[in-house]
Amino acid sequence: MGKKLYVIAGEASGDLHGGNLVRALKDRAGGEELAVRAWGGDHMQAAGAEVVKHYRDLAFMGFTQVLMNLPAILGNIKACKADILAFKPDAIILIDYPGFNLRIAEFAHAQGIKVFYYISPQVWAWKEGRVKLIKRVVDSMFVILPFEKDWYAERGVEVEFVGHPLLDAIAQENPDLDDPGITADPRPLVALLPGSRMQEIKRMLPVMLSVVRHFPDHRFVVAGAPSVPEEAYRSCFGSTPVELITGRTYGLLRKAKAALVTSGTATLETALIGTPEAVCYGGGAVNVWLAKRFIKVPFISLVNLIMGREVVRELIQGALKPSELRAELDRLLNDTAYRERMKADLRDLREKLGGPGASEHVADRVWKSLYGKV
Repeated sequence: MGKKLYVIAGEASGDLHGGNLVRALKDRAGGEELAVRAWGGDHMQAAGAEVVKHYRDLAFMGFTQVLMNLPAILGNIKACKADILAFKPDAIILIDYPGFNLRIAEFAHAQGIKVFYYISPQVWAWKEGRVKLIKRVVDSMFVILPFEKDWYAERGVEVEFVGHPLLDAIAQENPDLDDPGITADPRPLVALLPGSRMQEIKRMLPVMLSVVRHFPDHRFVVAGAPSVPEEAYRSCFGSTPVELITGRTYGLLRKAKAALVTSGTATLETALIGTPEAVCYGGGAVNVWLAKRFIKVPFISLVNLIMGREVVRELIQGALKPSELRAELDRLLNDTAYRERMKADLRDLREKLGGPGASEHVADRVWKSLYGKV
């Protein structure tokens, strides 16, 4: 009888890392039959998983969006539980996405199904009470940020640091690949990364575009996410001289002299490639009020959290205005000492996260735990 695993990722970044993990698990199987059923996206499907629900139908951002879409979310949880029972996997592997995945972890544990969790929920930022649930229902937790291992240990939970999977994703891209669409224009390039969700694009992109006219000798390019229709970006352009390049974010960041990046995984991707950046965030009033009450960390960007100090400037809410963004971009482009200091800090950040191989490490641990060999 073949081996069966169930993998759940609810966002684009989780699908990317899930794809690498599924590929590594398939390698461990060798000639043996391994069926992987998944909630994820194109990367997981390309790696050989049968994707039964795409993350496009799962990604709800912020407190208010979750409340507005609660019936759909609860319906998805019910459908997922039923599908797990029908599939009868040897184990489930959950990737981040805690609001959904911790409910599934509790359910799977009650059914006697082994639970692996890859990429910890950010319980160190808020909802620390989830640690008790994780300790009770998760069999193995694999963390990707170096400080998380000690943080969990202080609360009586043993976890394993496996390195950061973005290092795998970045290593897979050929840095020497000459993409004429990116490299042909000789002007200094500024990359704009407004996000991959419709609501954040509509909020963040107009502010980013406000600086373009102040830098007429530079080329501005919006890095489009493949899962987002181009019109979502172009509808914000108006007469602003800006380009859109979709699905080639790493190539753009390697070419870019600087980047303006919406808070999220992309801030760390930009940092690991070594591009000087400013981190931008502006949320709805209710979301920000709740965040200030409940989130307990001094920074919003992973770059600064990992380094334990401000390496990249965070322009949040009231500070996210055209004049502040323009001044920071001017520093990133023209203040040589500032640029070099940031680039040195970004090299230190990369060293802190170790080398590539997170997906391989997790696949090894899962395979050995379930099947007794690697």
